[in-house]
Parts: sequence; C-alpha cells; structure tokens
Amino acid sequence: KLTSLALQPVITPELVQGRVHLKCSYSPPSSEPPVQYRVLWSRLSSPGKREQVHQETTPQPISYVEMDGANLRLGDTVFCTVTAFRRGSPEQQSLPEDSKGFYAGIKFVPESLEIAEDGKEHVLTVLSTVPIACPGQEDSCKITLQLSTEDLGRQVPGPPDIALSACQVDLQPEPCSGSSCAAATVTVTAVTDFAQDGNRVSRVSAQPVAPRDLLWRAYTPRDVKVTVRDLPTGNCYSFTDPHIITFDGWRYDSDKIGTFVLCRSDSRAFEVHARQWDCGGHRSATACNCGVAAR
Repeated sequence: KLTSLALQPVITPELVQGRVHLKCSYSPPSSEPPVQYRVLWSRLSSPGKREQVHQETTPQPISYVEMDGANLRLGDTVFCTVTAFRRGSPEQQSLPEDSKGFYAGIKFVPESLEIAEDGKEHVLTVLSTVPIACPGQEDSCKITLQLSTEDLGRQVPGPPDIALSACQVDLQPEPCSGSSCAAATVTVTAVTDFAQDGNRVSRVSAQPVAPRDLLWRAYTPRDVKVTVRDLPTGNCYSFTDPHIITFDGWRYDSDKIGTFVLCRSDSRAFEVHARQWDCGGHRSATACNCGVAAR
C-alpha cells in the first residue's frame, strides 16, 4: 500500500457558471509515477452517519460537486474523502483521508448567547457559508431573512424576553473569506420586564423571504438559543402626602407644591415627573400626589 500521503483535503465554496458548487482541494504528492485520486463526497444524514452523494476518479488535485437542492441541500454538513493510487495499479492505494465537515447554509455567530436584563446590546452576526447567486439580477442580488423571536418553556403568553434591532436582514454577495460569503449583523437586547421570572430561554429564528433561487426555497436555518439572566429590578415610590422611598432605600417626606422630577436616566430617554398639590387646606401645609407623567 502507499503510505499516508498527507493529502489534507479541504472543502471551499465556489460559484461555477452562476451555480453554487463545493470544491475539494488536496495536496498532490510530489513523488512519481503519476497518481490518480478517488474522491468520495458524502453528507451527514443523521448524527454519526454519512450518506454518499457522489464519487469520481480524477488525475486533478481538485474535485467539484454542485449544491443542487436535491442531492446536496442547504443545511447539509458535507465531507470529501480522498484516496490516492498509482495509475495502472489501483490495488496500491493510500489510506483514505477525510476533510473537515463543511456546513453549507446560514450560520449565527455566536451560536448561542447568554445575556442579562441590563439593557446592553449584544451583536449577532448572520452569515452565509455559501455564495449568494442571482443569475440575471446581479444589480439587486440578495437573500432577505425574516427574523423572529420565541420564548421557550413559557406556559402562558406574555411579553417577549428579547428584542431585536431589526426584523429583517439582507445578505448581499461578497467574496468568500474564512467561513463567510455574505454577512449582516443585528443586535439582541434582553427586555427588562420588572418581573422576577428566573433565567429564561428564547430563540432567534431566520427564514428566507420569497427566494427566487430553488436552493433557498425549502431551507430553514438553525435557531440561536438566547438565555436571559434575570436581574432584580429597582423600585422607587412616592405615595400619599408624599412619602418618598428612593431606589437605594432612602426614605423622606416632601410637602412642596409643584411639579418635580422623581427620577431621570443618564443613559437613555427615561424620566418620571410627579405633580403635588395642596391638600391640607388652612389647617396644615400638606401636599399630596395629584399627577404623574412618565417618558
């Protein structure tokens, strides 16, 4: 047998005549006589099981297979396995070498998020690992993804636990680099819900909107799991002839008449005003709450 040749097969995506293909490249041995290659393409059909989709014998150090939407679909994890043998003596062959699995489709980065109810925005990148192809409409070529959120494990309907900065993102073609052939970003924020409801799990889903390309039509990308860590909520009070308790627990009384700022955020558009009027009459100078305005 030929020894292990360190062929190191690698899968990369490529557009060939406007169609999405995967290319398997491997390092040819420098030794003579000439060598041929048997390339076996397979996809992950279930965890730990692979299904063969194409096989060819070639003298070239590359092999192509098309993402046709039938044998190979978006959402598949694809492998190429390469064996080298001497021309004329196929019994003398090297050990088969596997590429790493190539996931073809939409990826979220990171694949899961853990965030807190602290108002911070977290960037979620949506990328396509395969080129976006739009034959005949290059000027407006894009894949639009509709984004949605869902709370998992909630028994009764309620307000969502997370908010996205956009409901749709557009993936526009760009040269493939690393694992990305098109990318867009969206921010995720935990909704501050003033409820002690424990840590909750939500998910972000993406769905291609009316794609013209057959390849994208029956494809639903994987979800992203977002865990929201519950944080205790601060409370402040102003009640009756105003007794005031601040966020940090200070207590005092206010008997002034007028309109006052109860609280105002330094970082966002949020404030609460209280209006106090005279409710003591001639006997005592007492003010009571009579109105509130919140922004």
